[in-house]
Amino acid sequence: MAAVPPDSWQPPAVSLETTMGSLVLELYWKHAPKTCKNFAELARRGYYNGTKFHRIIKDFMIQGGDPTGTGRGGASIYGKQFEDELHPELKFTGAGILAMANAGPDTNGSQFFITLAPTQWLDGKHTIFGRVCQGMQQRTRSLSGVFPRCSPVRHSDSTHNLT
Repeated sequence: MAAVPPDSWQPPAVSLETTMGSLVLELYWKHAPKTCKNFAELARRGYYNGTKFHRIIKDFMIQGGDPTGTGRGGASIYGKQFEDELHPELKFTGAGILAMANAGPDTNGSQFFITLAPTQWLDGKHTIFGRVCQGMQQRTRSLSGVFPRCSPVRHSDSTHNLT
């Protein structure tokens, strides 16, 4: 696996290009720096390219980030799994929250989910590391497609991919 990027590398957002259109995901570097670095670097490497939202539950969430498409695959830039970064001030208060999917405490890899509604029962159980800042209304409510490109963006208000 390629080297972990330096701490100074902190793109403010990631653009997620799906078959249903684009989403821009703002990253919460202050609260979850290790998780943000993992997600942004996997996106930069093209790890998520061609993968699908393999788990879609209406009025709950959409889950992706597994290159096998089964919900059992994936790895982080740090090795297989890494620890949670839980913060009491970050809550699952509504649609558009970006968080790590896991199989229990400290089992983060590459899989992530985006909430479609408030999901308070997940507070303190999953690392929240961002939010959808563009494209939520039109895309995620019925999203079931592939995301062929997932890349860091220069600014949180931009959808231009880095080259």
